[in-house]
Formats: sequence, structure tokens, C-alpha cells
Amino acid sequence: MFPGLRQTFALVVLGALVAGCAGTQQAPQVTVPPNSGVYRIGQPYQIGGTWYYPREQPDYDETGIASWYGPTFDGNLTADGEIFDRNALTAAHRTLPMPVNVRITNLENGKSVVVRVNDRGPFAKGRIIDVSEQAAKLLGFYGVGTARVRVQYMARADLSTGQPQPFGAGTPAQAVTAVAAAPATAVESGVLPPVPGTTPAAPQTQTATVAPSAPATPAPDPGALPTGQVTTVPVPAVTHLYVQVGAFSNYQNALRLKNRLGDDLKISTIQRNRQTLYRVRSGPYDKTDDADAALSKVMDLGANDAHIVVDQ
Repeated sequence: MFPGLRQTFALVVLGALVAGCAGTQQAPQVTVPPNSGVYRIGQPYQIGGTWYYPREQPDYDETGIASWYGPTFDGNLTADGEIFDRNALTAAHRTLPMPVNVRITNLENGKSVVVRVNDRGPFAKGRIIDVSEQAAKLLGFYGVGTARVRVQYMARADLSTGQPQPFGAGTPAQAVTAVAAAPATAVESGVLPPVPGTTPAAPQTQTATVAPSAPATPAPDPGALPTGQVTTVPVPAVTHLYVQVGAFSNYQNALRLKNRLGDDLKISTIQRNRQTLYRVRSGPYDKTDDADAALSKVMDLGANDAHIVVDQ
């Protein structure tokens, strides 16, 4: 993440917004200040020519490269109005709502931990998530700076304690800010303040009332909490990096994109939800620097949505 942009972004958001044998370690839970009792999605925004579209993503499950941030931002406000603590288990993501809990698994050593997403980023191309210093230490990549990871959505995080609120099927697909534990819950479109130097989409604010008969929140799943418990899970012995520029259900669409961007790209298939997807990507790459260079090349050709993924 670019330090200057990260610092500026944090300062302008005032008041805005698995299983195997394991050893365990305990880390401090995130401390949430009183002014952060808001669940936000945020409006689309643009950085470096790329548009990002925050949205509800209860089925989010992606691989990529993680980085970490720490001392420079300690004590600053995060994008949802919390106070960044490098010793807490938190993370920054470009499009997930906030706050939510996600499980991050280091695909290089099998270490897995739950963190609270409460900030926007990383804005360095080729990085999928930015974790706190403490999270990087627990995941085992503090010393090297980056790691190949899998990121999985767990649940909405409670607005005051970090406890999870499972995503409900009745929640509107686009919106919404919910005040937890309020007997008459108001919902409004969460709007993140503009990031300096970027082009935000026009804000859209709406107010609605959540039906009082909404089902009660189930008891928290301990496995969805950012408690600092590190679980060691099986991971592939070898992984590779790919630069993926698109995935289509129609082969001809994939072929057109490949032909437009050059012969370095290949089309491969994968089954997702009983559907065949045609992925347009380059690789494999064994080194992060090589994947970064390939990503930069296709982005220069206009593929702003290209990103790095981890695969076997």
C-alpha cells in the first residue's frame, strides 16, 4: 500500500465509515471506539484509473498476495471510523463492507487466522488484502512482507465487540448501514468520504426500515471471531501465481479478450457452482516480482481489472 495515500485516506474519514491439528496463540482483540457504531458498504471509487465497487459479498473466497501495514498508521482512523491498532487483528480490503470478519490462510505455511476488516486498501496493484502488523506475525510473513493467501468471508462483525453477525438472506443487495442491537433498526446507504486524488461516484443515500420481525441473530460461531487463535490447516505443497484478466461463462467472450491483449495469455477452464468458466490469464509465475511485472504489462494494455491469483 502506498504510504502517502494510506495515511491521507485514514485521516479524511473522520466519523465515516479450516481444520487440522493446531497450536494456538492469543492476541488482543480489536478495540472499537464509541464513534464507530456503523456498518458501511460505501460508494464506488476510482484510484489509479481503476474503479472499485464495494458491495455485500457473503460468498467471498479469493486467493492472492497479502501485505501488511503497521507503525506509520498506528492511532489513525480507519475507513469506518475505528482507530487503527497495529497490535490488533484487523485488515484493509478494497470492496468488502465494513466491519466484517474474514479468515486469512497463509498458503505457504498453512497458518490461518480470523481478522476484522475495517479499512480500505491495499492500493498497491497485485495485492488482495493488507493486514495489521500483529496479523502478519501470526500468519508468519511479518519478516518477508508478503504471502500467498486465501481470504474467506466469515460474517459481519459486531459494531462494538467484534462479534459476528451472519449475513441474512433478507438483507437488500445494495446497501446498507445497520446499527447493531438497536430495537428499531434504521438502515441507510453507507457513504465513504472521497479519497483525495480520486474520482468518487455520485453519492446515493436512502433510508429504510428493517422489518421488526427479522429473524434473531444466531449464537456467534467461535471460529468466526478475531480471537487470535491460529489454526494450522493443510495447504498445497506447491502453488503458482497467475495474472487473471477475466473469467467468462461464454468461450467467445474469453477468446475476444485474449486476442485483444496478446499471445501471452491463455484460456483455462474451471467449474464453479456447476458452471464452466473460461479464465483468461497468464502464467504460471513462481516469483512475486515476475507476477507483478506481468500484471503491470496487461494493465498498460487496458486490463485495469486484472489481478494476481494463487493456484496449483
